[in-house]
Amino acid sequence: MLRKILLVSLILCMTSQTGLCAQDIGNSVSEKEYPKADAVLPKPKDKQPDFVIEGSVEKNIDMTLERCIELALGNNPQINAAFHDILASDSRIKQVWSNYFPQLSWQTGYTRIRQLQLSDALGRNLTFNYYILGQVTLQQMLYDFGVTQNQATIKRLDYEAYKTTLGATINDVIYQTKDAYFNLLYAFENKRVAEDTVHKFEMFYNQAKAFYEIGMNPKVDVTIAEVNLSNAKLQLIQADNAVNLAVAKLNNIMGVPFIDKYNVQERLKYEPVNITFNKSIEIAREARPELKLAELKVESANQTLKLVKKSYFPTLSIEGQLQIGGKHWTSNHGYNIGGYLNFPTINGMLIKNEIQEARYLYDKEIANAKNTQNQIYLEIQNAFLTLEEKKNQMPVAILGVKQAKENYELSYGRYRVGEANPTELKDAQINYQQAQLSYYNALYQYNSAKAQLEKAIGKNLTADESDIIELGQ
Repeated sequence: MLRKILLVSLILCMTSQTGLCAQDIGNSVSEKEYPKADAVLPKPKDKQPDFVIEGSVEKNIDMTLERCIELALGNNPQINAAFHDILASDSRIKQVWSNYFPQLSWQTGYTRIRQLQLSDALGRNLTFNYYILGQVTLQQMLYDFGVTQNQATIKRLDYEAYKTTLGATINDVIYQTKDAYFNLLYAFENKRVAEDTVHKFEMFYNQAKAFYEIGMNPKVDVTIAEVNLSNAKLQLIQADNAVNLAVAKLNNIMGVPFIDKYNVQERLKYEPVNITFNKSIEIAREARPELKLAELKVESANQTLKLVKKSYFPTLSIEGQLQIGGKHWTSNHGYNIGGYLNFPTINGMLIKNEIQEARYLYDKEIANAKNTQNQIYLEIQNAFLTLEEKKNQMPVAILGVKQAKENYELSYGRYRVGEANPTELKDAQINYQQAQLSYYNALYQYNSAKAQLEKAIGKNLTADESDIIELGQ
């Protein structure tokens, strides 16, 4: 018993002072061809450069979800394109109302005329020049029996539709930003787990090497520990690259793909929200942009049907014209003024089928609006049920982490005193690692499902701050 206590004390001493009695174990490799793992592993956090945005007034920007959403709303090209659609649509409304503005035209010219019939009748050629110094025409449309009014109404509905589309685009961009941000936090958590796993397998390797050096365990234990450590370092490299990919995806969604690095200050949290399915539907009826857009399309089709029915209607206008010219540029002048009731060219069959087409398109928009309503109802239902599923998974995932951590600590304690074998410790460590990854995956899926439900109802959901749960607190 005394001998065992002395051996354990010697092992602990050697473990705490790594390198005092260390010796090369296993086959040597060419570092030129296969560099050491430390040379390719990600740098520790304290050695990494600060993330900054070039040209910004403040440096070392601390990025949060709110900051990401602000950047996305200001830089995402989809939002910018939708906004300019609104401006263009507003100009189209003014173009239609221009029908009520007077139309002014001016013309000048020179014509050389030879009259064929008079020349034959008189027996000589009648050739003369005709000059127009200026011909000014002013035309004013007085009334078109509501045609311009219908056209303006259609353009105004298009304008409202573009505004609603902008709202839908913003809603979608916010969801994409949230999901990408949560994915970045998830990648950071995976990297932290990978770093912790490397640290634990390093302790495992040092312990196994110490046992081997005093003759307590065979060399195969050291080999197993080396393999486990190498695999853990490989996973750390992959996790670090996943962080870079997540950053690139988030930056692209925010519309700033070339932004310099920045500090992410938040971690994945569990923020439970209490909302019923009926409440979700009620909120969506008021806030979901696509529902309003479907209603606007139905009304626009109705106005188009009314407009086509007015194809028979005339236009009432007045026109005045002043001319200066004649045989010389200023030899004479004339004018005319009058009111006109202009009837369009009537093609009964054409207009009848145009009316039928407009009526069918109106019925189509009614059906599309109903389909949109059904699709949004299904989207809300799927998002709500998914959120409930992920919400119910959280307690199980948290409990799994606690149990796996306790099992690992017991196994590692047993191994340090020589009571456990390497396989038991390895299994405990892998189970603890997988439990952490499963927890963070469940946490990411919960936050993503919450963001999806917010997109489906068109409104953010707030949580009680007292219910916020973060691992490690």
